[in-house]
Amino acid sequence: MPINEPDQNAAFYVVLNAGSGHAETELRCSTIRDVLAEAGRTCHLHVVDDAAELGDTARRLAEEARRNGGVLVAAGGDGTINTVAHQAVLQGCVFGVLPQGTFNYFGRTHGIPEDLAEAVRALVTSTVQPVQIGMVNDRIFLVNASVGLYPALLEAREHDKRQYGRSRVVAILSALKTALGRHRPLRIALETEGQVRKLRTATLFVGNNRLQMEQVGMEPLTTAVEDGELAAIAPRRVGKLGMLGLLLRGALGRLGEAPNVVAFSFKRLTVKHARLSPRRTVKVATDGEVTRMPMPLEFRVLEGRLALLKPLKPDSQSQRAAA
Repeated sequence: MPINEPDQNAAFYVVLNAGSGHAETELRCSTIRDVLAEAGRTCHLHVVDDAAELGDTARRLAEEARRNGGVLVAAGGDGTINTVAHQAVLQGCVFGVLPQGTFNYFGRTHGIPEDLAEAVRALVTSTVQPVQIGMVNDRIFLVNASVGLYPALLEAREHDKRQYGRSRVVAILSALKTALGRHRPLRIALETEGQVRKLRTATLFVGNNRLQMEQVGMEPLTTAVEDGELAAIAPRRVGKLGMLGLLLRGALGRLGEAPNVVAFSFKRLTVKHARLSPRRTVKVATDGEVTRMPMPLEFRVLEGRLALLKPLKPDSQSQRAAA
């Protein structure tokens, strides 16, 4: 499907997830409106106070953006970006990002500034580039998807953030607490390219983000993601000390050196129960949002399906200015 640049005067349809205090939300809104007004661009800004309404709001604005040749924009963390991007893919409209989360893996990977005013300015000067997405059953993911321990970790992290505030320190401490607690291992069968591998693991993590793979030290998988594949990581069954060791290796960017980690890349992967069991659902996390999905799970990569407004590199900007 060809990807066209939006018109120079195309309107921006912005979905902003409040997710914070009233004063901070107002500041974000005024920053977005003011910067786009300075650039002479039209802005339709919709603030979502209730997370349950995010999907419907994103769908409505995506339809408007498609009808009017506009750009759909997500302002929030990776979970918000995922929800809005899903509608951009369905409607086939150009997608922009204003990263406002804790880690902002998607925005950072694509060179989008974390400072809000700078990110809005980048929207105006960016060009459209096709970006691959991951799918698990009928849901997309831009950064990662997982089953097992990781969804439980995310749920605990959100609970702790509501109690102690949203920061990377809170997120890391919450992850340690959950990972070292009690949890039931997964017994799964992984099928890819005609081969079946049975595994007992705490969690299956599927990555679609170069930066995240680099940070934990999985260099071969970094290359695979850049080459149009997804990356699967699953620790073999270990005790609490072994899990702590894996967490430390990941924090130090040396997870690839761990002998008790299964890691491989793929384009399509089926995940089934390793034992006969009645059909049931499992918790699946996609870009930080946890939902239940029926087994088996079908993971696959779709190349170039998201039309992302991506900032030009400095050398490209100077060449464009000269032209």
